Amino acid sequence: MKSTILTTLLGLILFSSFTSTDPVVENKSIDVQKSMVEWKAYKMGGRHYGTVNIKEGNVKLSDGVLIGGEFTMDMTSILVTDITGGGKTSLEGHLNSPDFFSVEKFNTANLKITSVEFKGNGRYNIVADITIKDITQTVSFEATGYSQKGKFSAAATIKLDRSKFDVRYGSSSFFDNLGDKVIYDDFDIMVNIVTL
Repeated sequence: MKSTILTTLLGLILFSSFTSTDPVVENKSIDVQKSMVEWKAYKMGGRHYGTVNIKEGNVKLSDGVLIGGEFTMDMTSILVTDITGGGKTSLEGHLNSPDFFSVEKFNTANLKITSVEFKGNGRYNIVADITIKDITQTVSFEATGYSQKGKFSAAATIKLDRSKFDVRYGSSSFFDNLGDKVIYDDFDIMVNIVTL
């Protein structure tokens, strides 16, 4: 009788060790060819929009649910997509200049997730640190993300205040009497990522 009990207990212990319910945590690299950051900036009576490439990044998943990650943007890749010709070339040059992002000096920007709240059904509340021109600010935003066929994809729209990153040109936060030359401080980045 005792040997039967011991055998049963040993079997349960061995079975439980091979059927652990610990979550599967994995790091997945971002597919930079299929991922993109779009930007949209606003001015008095209009707006401009474009893209910037993701240079590298990764996401951290627990049983397919996002728990962390970060990515780096290549600021030298800034493009304007709403206009063409000389206006496009001029604006891209201006965005690269010290008036805006000083790309020659600060050629990357970074977003690093610091906390994630999974709301279910692919919905997340995320807090992250974003660094532009070596200035780091904390942002909060909602995102959607799904695991499918071994890959994870996510999308989010993040509103940023450029004045907090010392991007001053045309900002009423720094200059008076701009009239209709005002460029609003708030701008949006729309992040779409897919993992390898």
